[in-house]
Amino acid sequence: MRDGFIKVAAGTPRIRVADCRYNAEQIFTLMREADKQGVKVLCLPELCLTGYTCGDLFLQDTLLKGAEEGLATILEATKNLDMVAAVGLPVGDKWNNKVYNCAAVIQSGHILGLVPKTYLPNYGEFYEQRWFTPSGGVGGVDHNVTICGQEVNISSNGLFACTGMEDLVIGVEICEDLWAPDPPSNALAQAGATIILNLSASNETVGKAAYRRALVTSQSGRLVCGYVYADAGEGESTTDLVFAGHNMIAENGTILAERRFASGLTVSEVDVKRLVYERRRMNTFQPAAGTPEVWRISFDMDLTDTHLTRPVSPTPFVPQDAADRAERCNEILCIAALGLKKRLEHTGAKTAVVGLSGGLDSTLAVLITAVSMQMLGRPASDIIAVTMPCFGTTDRTKSNAVLLAERLGCTLKAIDIGRAVKVHFGDIGQSMEDHSITFENGQARERTQVLMDIANQTGGLVVGTGDLSELALGWCTYNGDHMSMYAVNAGIPKTLVRHLVSFVSDDKEAEDPQLSTVLADILDTPVSPELLPAVGGEIAQRTEDLVGPYELHDFYLYYAVRWGFSPRKVLRLAQRALGDRYDRDTLLKWLKNFYRRFFSQQFKRSCLPDGPKVGSVALSPRGDWRMPSDAVADLWLEELEEL
Repeated sequence: MRDGFIKVAAGTPRIRVADCRYNAEQIFTLMREADKQGVKVLCLPELCLTGYTCGDLFLQDTLLKGAEEGLATILEATKNLDMVAAVGLPVGDKWNNKVYNCAAVIQSGHILGLVPKTYLPNYGEFYEQRWFTPSGGVGGVDHNVTICGQEVNISSNGLFACTGMEDLVIGVEICEDLWAPDPPSNALAQAGATIILNLSASNETVGKAAYRRALVTSQSGRLVCGYVYADAGEGESTTDLVFAGHNMIAENGTILAERRFASGLTVSEVDVKRLVYERRRMNTFQPAAGTPEVWRISFDMDLTDTHLTRPVSPTPFVPQDAADRAERCNEILCIAALGLKKRLEHTGAKTAVVGLSGGLDSTLAVLITAVSMQMLGRPASDIIAVTMPCFGTTDRTKSNAVLLAERLGCTLKAIDIGRAVKVHFGDIGQSMEDHSITFENGQARERTQVLMDIANQTGGLVVGTGDLSELALGWCTYNGDHMSMYAVNAGIPKTLVRHLVSFVSDDKEAEDPQLSTVLADILDTPVSPELLPAVGGEIAQRTEDLVGPYELHDFYLYYAVRWGFSPRKVLRLAQRALGDRYDRDTLLKWLKNFYRRFFSQQFKRSCLPDGPKVGSVALSPRGDWRMPSDAVADLWLEELEEL
């Protein structure tokens, strides 16, 4: 439960229709198994104590009494478990002589509350209104009943809140409630529920599983919540229907775990702190006007470490699935190209000027620019690709830049800036033997000056090449490669840059094998600004040796900025996702470096040129990220020092 992770489960016990004693044993056995796995919140199916398919037996005292006795058996058998569980059963209400289809929310031998079903289907194969009374939804049923010797509130207005983990607030709805136009979970989530439990008995028909999955996924996304869906399965009557035990756990629009055609437990972890952060960020997430007041009942449980089983991608910006990755790459190229297309149209630019180094970033920038020109119906020759070799340029990168420009049909300009830089160094008294930051940045600023002047000469605009990862780390020369007239790569992290270039290489392999070949060689070239003299004709300056591996920094960027995770939590997730490649000390070293650079380099991001947002993380000072340039990183670094 540390860092906001709570282990949850959807469970489907094997039952016998109307055999409450047997079903109670199956349920408490499953609860004990869940406890062994560290589960803290368990959702069981609708009417699982009796079976959903009991029909007119629901109206008989014998079954209702058997269900109550079964619940009492479960309470006694699990009184030493601090797990919160939702168990489905029919409850006869002597207060109004009606029967409710209920979820009993229990913990440590106590019933925290009874939640009746709001929407009772009475169409197709369903006849629930024959036996049950609807709750009326939030603001409806709300009174006390006595069950299992305990006075309990039966209400559709209840939330169950953990005192020791304030972000853990549980709401409950039952099966058809989710399928209705206004599910009870809407109001429950707006009132603070971070986890919704759905006790369900949804029978299986062809194509229904996909729709059910879409409902669960989209509801968890709309409500920014964890959604645990437990479905009836083996043991229900198959007179007319088949129940497949389709269990799902979703979080904010993503399925974390899923099982179908199987009994037992489906387990994962919901990150309630992540959900709370997202709700805090979204100012449109708030209670609707006129929403009835929802009461909270408190419970407590031991706060223990949660062993993580949920997937944590080592590349959060890059889909693991090849088909998804290709789709993502195609979409990003389109979005970025559309942004540049609009800017070229609006400014009436006659050319697009790109500094082409033979590295990954400038390669992606010229590829996006080429797509923009195609969209405009203009020739690639309107792209002026400028290669500007200097002291650190190698034959490999220079050659690749030239070949790339030729294959794309760009207008190529090769301008050796070495003489101009030496003159400038002479003017300011900079020794050619002093390979300090001035030696490096002088070259970067000269290149930007050349590009800007060529853009003026040709009535064009300069297309920036710096990527999102470099902006996060401040790995750019202020008023050098930091500046352009439109920065097409500004929203694209380095790990994704590589895949975008690879995507184009693969896509062009049949059409233009020479272009594909040069792109493949660029992908194999070490990432470097090439601002220090080459050694033996090889690149002497490798970026990742200096600032750290980009796959780590992109991971840190995603969780620290997009989700606002604490440094400790970012490190924990990094160990899970990347621990097979980096030891803890290495992860910690570069995480500290990330925070130091991210805070100290904000002044560069505060005056960025325009550039298109393409993903969920962006650092534009006019958009997603607004941070004072003088913010101090001490609190974040102190937390890491304590680890």
